[in-house]
Amino acid sequence: MTEEAGAVPVAQRGSWTSFLKSIASFSGDLSSLTAPPFILSPTSLTEFPAYWCERPEYFAAIADAKPGQDRAIAVLRWFISTLKDQYTTRNETMGSEKKPLNPVLGEVFYGVWPDKNGRGRTELLVEQVSHHPPITAYVIENKSKGLRLVGHNAQKTSFSSGAIIVKQIGHAVLTVNETESYLITFPRLRIDGLWYGSPYIELAETSYIVGGGHITTIEYKGKGYFSGKSHTFKSTTTPIPGQGGAGPREVVVEGTWHETSKFTKGGAGTFYEASGKQEETTPLEWTSELGEYETRRLWFLVAKGIREGDFELASREKSRIENEQRQRRKDEAAEGTTWQLRHFDHQDSDPIYEQLGRVAKLVPPTEDMYIFKGNWPSGFAAA
Repeated sequence: MTEEAGAVPVAQRGSWTSFLKSIASFSGDLSSLTAPPFILSPTSLTEFPAYWCERPEYFAAIADAKPGQDRAIAVLRWFISTLKDQYTTRNETMGSEKKPLNPVLGEVFYGVWPDKNGRGRTELLVEQVSHHPPITAYVIENKSKGLRLVGHNAQKTSFSSGAIIVKQIGHAVLTVNETESYLITFPRLRIDGLWYGSPYIELAETSYIVGGGHITTIEYKGKGYFSGKSHTFKSTTTPIPGQGGAGPREVVVEGTWHETSKFTKGGAGTFYEASGKQEETTPLEWTSELGEYETRRLWFLVAKGIREGDFELASREKSRIENEQRQRRKDEAAEGTTWQLRHFDHQDSDPIYEQLGRVAKLVPPTEDMYIFKGNWPSGFAAA
């Protein structure tokens, strides 16, 4: 393999080959495997919920849309606008998909998108609520628009036909004006390009948005299905029987989620065009209130090593953090105590998921949830 053919540094090709062999022979959840440093991202998975709102004007537009079909389409447009930033931008900025740093229990991240052009200010709060399995809970809120997104994500990974398959576990609920709820499920991921050391993500199977009297089914296909292009999707929005109100009975959108899509039924013209740079959140300035587990403070030296190619520093600091966490868990077990979540309470079932999920015949029929306590750090008031 030449260096041009892949992204594997010459000095690390041996470790990459060993990593691929371990993936191919591994049975169970791949997230527990240790990846070679060059394939690591300098960013923790705790920061990933920010991708939900890196096009904040589309998030705000949901509140401005007329309730019913118009709002259901606005929710879909916002959702599609998040996909490029979530699943392709790391290839553009870092040359390939990278494995994010595995958050520690209690790790937190806070950010703000300021008010621009009347869209309102949007705030982000994230907490790692479980380490085994890794679960990230988050809330994104635009108070002036009456919008709040609360959700949690986990991943179950496996290896199949030369690719890593990621089943995204969890869901999100978008609430508009405290009266209208939209249930959002997540697509499955397929990570290809491993043998060349240049992983990339393709979305697969189906996800759903249910709420506002409508159900949207989003089908994801890779190259050679709908259009012969990568990253293609087809969404179909229909009224829920007895709830849909006025408007076309069916709205269909087709295209690529990282470039351009258009209406093919129930509308005309361009639906969404991915253009311009995403707007990254502005992290809250660190204070002691945010704690030592604020993600950028916690992983500072690891990220520095990865960005500067000092993999010895990155590996040493990463091991130090992981060993400290193992010791903390041992101490808790010896004392008969457990880690207390800071911003969320766990609940075994989500009634909104159960109610709206029945419409889409979701499996499983019930899921747990993390309820936000409402305890925003005081730094948001000053930001």
